[in-house]
Amino acid sequence: MNNAFTVVKDFEMAVAEYSGSKYAVSLDSCSNALFLCCLWCKVAGQEVIIPKRTYPSVPCGIIHAGGKVIFEDLDWVGIYQLKPFPIIDGAKRFRRKMYIQGTYHCLSFHAKKHLPIGRGGMILTDDKDACDWFKLMRFDGREECPLTSQKEYKLCGWNFYMSPEQAARGLWLLGSMKDDNPDLLEVPPYPDLSLHLAYKG
Repeated sequence: MNNAFTVVKDFEMAVAEYSGSKYAVSLDSCSNALFLCCLWCKVAGQEVIIPKRTYPSVPCGIIHAGGKVIFEDLDWVGIYQLKPFPIIDGAKRFRRKMYIQGTYHCLSFHAKKHLPIGRGGMILTDDKDACDWFKLMRFDGREECPLTSQKEYKLCGWNFYMSPEQAARGLWLLGSMKDDNPDLLEVPPYPDLSLHLAYKG
């Protein structure tokens, strides 16, 4: 049991190799991956432009991170950027060498996605400082060690980590994953979120 989370690290390394990123940080969802990226990129007090038709947790994460959502009428397939920040919502794309250099590229492993482990997400990055911060913030702000070994809590984080069971399933599925997978389409399309009062600020 002390080594149960080794499979999570193995899964992260495997996805990083597959995607072409230097680092990969697993989380419990793509939604929380995007939220942490918004915090890291300091969107608070700034406008963040996203498509008006996307998953509702995206504007929620921006708003919870202190940003202001601006919707644009954009037809997108596979991925899109949270403009002007280097944050990529890549929930609908999973293919070899998909990572875009210099970005925080978020993946989804929901049951409807290419790698359906049930629930889960990941941040691809080439930024070591961001990688280290994401790993702390997903795990209650503490190091990946037994509670009794933690010397000091320096950050107030969240409980966003991926379970070993999910990572093991992901590692198994990744073993038979093709290199070039078509982007997923949402049928029927996402609703127009710009019409909803919850995202107007």
